[in-house]
Amino acid sequence: MDQELILLISNATGLNASRVSAVLQLMNEGATIPFLARYRKEVTGGMDEVVLAELATAKKRFEELIARKITILETIHSQGKLTPELEQKIKASWDSTTLEDLYLPYKPKRKTRADAAREKGLEPLAKQLMAQGNGDPEQLALRFINPKVETIEDALQGARDIIAEWIHEMDHVRQLVRSSFERSAEIISKVSRGKSDEGIKYKDYFEFNERLARCPSHRLLAMFRGEDEGFLKVSIHPDEERLLNQMHQRLIKGRGAYSTQVELAMEDSYKRLLQPSIETEFRNAARKKADEEAIGIFAENLRQLLLAAPLGNKPVMGIDPGFRTGCKVVCLNAYGDLIWNGTIYPHPPQQDGIQAARTISDLVQKYEIAAIAVGNGTAGRETIDFCKGIRGLENVEIYAVSEAGASIYSASDVAREEFPDLDLTVRGAVSIGRRLMDPLAELVKIDAKHIGVGQYQHDVDQGMLREKLDRVVESCVHAVGINLHTASKHLLAYVSGLGPSLAATIVQQRTENGPFESRAELLKVPRLGPKAYEQCAGFLRIPDAKNPLDNSAVHPERYKLVAKMAKDQGVKLEDFISDASLRKGIQLEKYIDKDLGMPTLQDIMKELEKPGLDPRGVAETFEFSAVRKMEDLEPGMILNGIVTNLAQFGAFVDIGVKQDGMIHISQITDKFIKSPSDVLQLGQQVHVRVVEVDIVRKRVALSMKGV
Repeated sequence: MDQELILLISNATGLNASRVSAVLQLMNEGATIPFLARYRKEVTGGMDEVVLAELATAKKRFEELIARKITILETIHSQGKLTPELEQKIKASWDSTTLEDLYLPYKPKRKTRADAAREKGLEPLAKQLMAQGNGDPEQLALRFINPKVETIEDALQGARDIIAEWIHEMDHVRQLVRSSFERSAEIISKVSRGKSDEGIKYKDYFEFNERLARCPSHRLLAMFRGEDEGFLKVSIHPDEERLLNQMHQRLIKGRGAYSTQVELAMEDSYKRLLQPSIETEFRNAARKKADEEAIGIFAENLRQLLLAAPLGNKPVMGIDPGFRTGCKVVCLNAYGDLIWNGTIYPHPPQQDGIQAARTISDLVQKYEIAAIAVGNGTAGRETIDFCKGIRGLENVEIYAVSEAGASIYSASDVAREEFPDLDLTVRGAVSIGRRLMDPLAELVKIDAKHIGVGQYQHDVDQGMLREKLDRVVESCVHAVGINLHTASKHLLAYVSGLGPSLAATIVQQRTENGPFESRAELLKVPRLGPKAYEQCAGFLRIPDAKNPLDNSAVHPERYKLVAKMAKDQGVKLEDFISDASLRKGIQLEKYIDKDLGMPTLQDIMKELEKPGLDPRGVAETFEFSAVRKMEDLEPGMILNGIVTNLAQFGAFVDIGVKQDGMIHISQITDKFIKSPSDVLQLGQQVHVRVVEVDIVRKRVALSMKGV
């Protein structure tokens, strides 16, 4: 392992260099972040998944910088311009901006105005003017008149073009301009000519300016979207008068005529080269920061959604509600398999409520349905009310389930593969039912950005978004653990060490040979070798396995250790696991060795207290208040609501009127909070007060203060 790289990562992350070295070694050998966080705490020093991800990101960033340096050095060397001093500066630079500034004068680029002036022989004139001695520039320029330079002004203009490029490439000038942007830059947004009517949704940004450093991510992303759609013109500018004065002090010597030429070149350099260049830097940096914040909010929302409490393995009825086209109804067995599907018409225009009620009642009895999952979209609330009014369903729980992304799933290759002969709406009803049974297992089948809990998710860096969301899904999968009897290949693909190919092979093996009876049987799966087994085994659960540890988070590599503990207590393994009193007498210090420390021993004992327990809790039903339409709302009303989305500026809450209300961050609590997620989470049931209703703009303002 490169020691320089290790020290760089250590300094950047604040992590111990020896820890960094050990972790990178394991990563290079194929260890995943979830595996390291859970099963190699002695090596990592207890780093969690976030810290390990930061370490991996730092490694990638420095490796890219090293590769970039090699390219830069080779390019400058090929030009014959690589001096020992420049080489040392490049090798010593670990900031990408500084590195690119050093490279700028040598960077291959399209022909510039300065290049054209040099070809006309005007560089000596530029050097004499830049020296800012005494003399008449026009008299000096006369010497450079030639067939390519017809007039004195042509000569002076060419010289100024060269000087402007020199100034643009001066490191200290670029740093001065950056400092000015950092201190005083404002983001300015104006409506594009003739677009005020068409772009009315961006009205707040038709005449807008704000200090860039204070502009929150949601406003930045809104302006950038408006610009991308052609409705806004967005620019970033510092205090230009002050900046030009500072540049004058740095670059202009005296008040002679030569200095006047340099001043003209300086102003041209700023407006034509420096300002656009540095503005692009700051625009990109601002967009990246806004992307990171928006993606961070999306990731946390996704985590909460994926970790929502499941109903569990019980027979479920799923209903995709609708008015004109009816409600698509499916029945699923305890494993989520489709066993019946059809359509009922309890609502207008058909309004065949008697037949619909009879159908649901018969299905509930026939398939021993434990719960009904109703999509929360169009006709959702009406369908829930209808189901609650059916006699004989008093013991059947009825849940409103988010439909976000269900239509994406219905039309996906995944759904077509599962149900090639079924209509899209039937597939949607299956997804709704399965989401109630196990939100995590069903939602992993949908591209996370389509699940609908983000903020400007289609505008942010898609590569960064995909990487972050995939990491969240992986984290949730490993936090919960996966039932090897029932897991789909889509869910298994996220398990450490597997991936899509091995996941599909595992499912095929299970289909052909029946359920796995032990974790060790995974080693019989084609192409699943010892390394993949090491990475995945601890996260896979086998209920009712012969060895109870196969249904726990204890890794197979520690089975002998637990068996020894049981033997030392003079009891069977099963009794040792089931009886907490038998474990109280264990002295963990006795079992520490060079590869096994107290963190892992404590994790094992903690897991033995609740082997196989799902950490997500139990699904709860919810009931809206009596209001049904926005027109029914009045300021001051106290309503039941359920949190559907969290943004940087507030929370969105479903109050049962087909339009989510919004609680501004300032109205969530009397205490100061940095983010709505400090107090709220997705799916949380809340009481809210109506503050304002705008029916025309379909906006409902809510508050939780004093409720």
